Amino acid sequence: MCGIAGIFYPAVAKPVDPVRIAAMNDAQAHRGPDGSGIWTAPGVGLGHRILAIIDVGGSPQPMHAGPLSITYNGEIYNFAELRAELEAMGAAFITQGDTEVILHGWRAWGTGLLDRLVGMFAFAIHDSEAQTLVLARDRLGVKPLHYVELSDGGVAFASELKGLLAHPLLRREVDPRAVEDFMALGYVPDHASFLVGVRKLPAGSFLRLERGKPVGTPQRYWDVDFSRRAKGSRRDLEAELIERMRAAVVSRMVADVPLGAFLSGGVDSSAVVALMAEASPKAVKTCSIGFDEADHDETAYARLIADRFRTEHRTRTVASDDFALIDRLVAAFDEPFADASALATWRVSELARETVTVALSGDGADEAFAGYRRYRFHAAEERVRGLIPAGMRAGLFGTLGGLYPKADWAPRPLRAKTTLLALADDGAAAYARAVGVTTPATRDALYTDSFRRGLAGHRGEDAMIATMRAAPARTGLDAAQYADIHHWLPGDILTKVDRTSMAVSLEAREPLLDHRLIEFAATLPPSLRIRAGQGKWLMKKALEPYLPKEILYRPKMGFVTPVSAWFRKALAEEAAMLARSPVLAPWFQPTALARLAEDHRAGRAEHGRTLWQLMMLERSLKRLTGA
Repeated sequence: MCGIAGIFYPAVAKPVDPVRIAAMNDAQAHRGPDGSGIWTAPGVGLGHRILAIIDVGGSPQPMHAGPLSITYNGEIYNFAELRAELEAMGAAFITQGDTEVILHGWRAWGTGLLDRLVGMFAFAIHDSEAQTLVLARDRLGVKPLHYVELSDGGVAFASELKGLLAHPLLRREVDPRAVEDFMALGYVPDHASFLVGVRKLPAGSFLRLERGKPVGTPQRYWDVDFSRRAKGSRRDLEAELIERMRAAVVSRMVADVPLGAFLSGGVDSSAVVALMAEASPKAVKTCSIGFDEADHDETAYARLIADRFRTEHRTRTVASDDFALIDRLVAAFDEPFADASALATWRVSELARETVTVALSGDGADEAFAGYRRYRFHAAEERVRGLIPAGMRAGLFGTLGGLYPKADWAPRPLRAKTTLLALADDGAAAYARAVGVTTPATRDALYTDSFRRGLAGHRGEDAMIATMRAAPARTGLDAAQYADIHHWLPGDILTKVDRTSMAVSLEAREPLLDHRLIEFAATLPPSLRIRAGQGKWLMKKALEPYLPKEILYRPKMGFVTPVSAWFRKALAEEAAMLARSPVLAPWFQPTALARLAEDHRAGRAEHGRTLWQLMMLERSLKRLTGA
């Protein structure tokens, strides 16, 4: 795993100052503490920071092969098979790693190589003969890649925004639409950027920059299709699922450095550990984070799996008031990021890094196999929508929803107002609001009039709604999962895991995001994803020979961070100070912020997540703008 950076001049081959590449490179040193490399030529410069995993010390970057030069971040899990194919075609290799495989593969197949790669990656390949630079990103967006057009005509790129921030020509102007996106979703999505002009290369896409031509738009080379349905008996599909999971896990166990796994005690991480133990002659190294509040602690379940598979298990308990990491999180994410479980993800990454350099995680199964509770609610709501014409539904449920009292504090089944209003709307709009953090009404009440007018109708939910309505899908559940794979997964989950793990120089691998497994899961009928109130139904049935039922069928917990309690106690003053923040003043009404904090502190309302958003936004703004 590594960090990459570089500059390319599309119009004129201006000289590239290696000092600038070095500054961008060094800003990402945490991504690659084992070494660095810089290469420049007329009109192009590439930088690389290495975290050595495979062929340690034998594959320095930037790497060259004939007219091709590459800087690459990631792991290609089928590189040995591709190498054998390329050798049969006459390619001669010098190294033992996957970087050289990409170079020879690019020479043989061009962008067609992207369809052959199995793995997580972001890379830049320069072709001195064609005078091109191609940026590419893996199918699901596991590895990040940012780029920006600069005032001198150059295009700069980097793994993280901080790499671009090291370039003196980068403008630090905040995009107001990204503020709205963040307040709606809790993260800045991949189709947006917090700074004007900066872009994120979309997952499953590549961008070709060519000398003498203007900067074009990224081209998608992969997408997932939820409109097809798998054929075969349930038993056959179970067997295929296990075989695909096993292949994904085994392929991600290749490393020349110590390897282990995150183990929360949930279904997904437990399944990964079970399959690792099956394939490993040695005890698997596992680790988990516990909390000093029993309601949030899952370490007993993790220990159950560790004992079952005789893993070399380590646990660390984190205090429920462990908010000392806040400023380090802000620095790691660059853009504001409000998923508070990042605190626990950082801690478990720290723990893992003490003994391993690579850790496998269980991320991705919830999106692929419909594991989130919100999918069950959405599927049930869609059944009701299908029974009542849209016009009648809007009038009936809209009226009832308007009359029913608001009860955000209550368990979801008792929040009838939310459900009734969702049923009054179409499925895409209702789901987009359900996955958000702060509602449109609450945001409007916080915004200044000028900020609201400046948004010109832009809403943070709009992109997800559009994605759902255009999804290759048969059902509302299909569309919701498709949208999450394109928005929530890269914007929240994968950003969280990448930034927290790389902050401590740990490589995280997600076998359940193998694109072939994702494609298979998308073909499963909805009844095999959700049945009898259970999400991930087929996956759980397939895992019954491997995992105990108290793991498979217990309620999902996940990393829970008690931010609401913090803002009523230890962080209450921090919340109150938001109303006096000069960096929030252009967008938020001070009186509305003060009322929000006081109502939450006094227990009159539940605004913990919104206050966490505002605090992370304020600290990110200070860091990015130097205020």
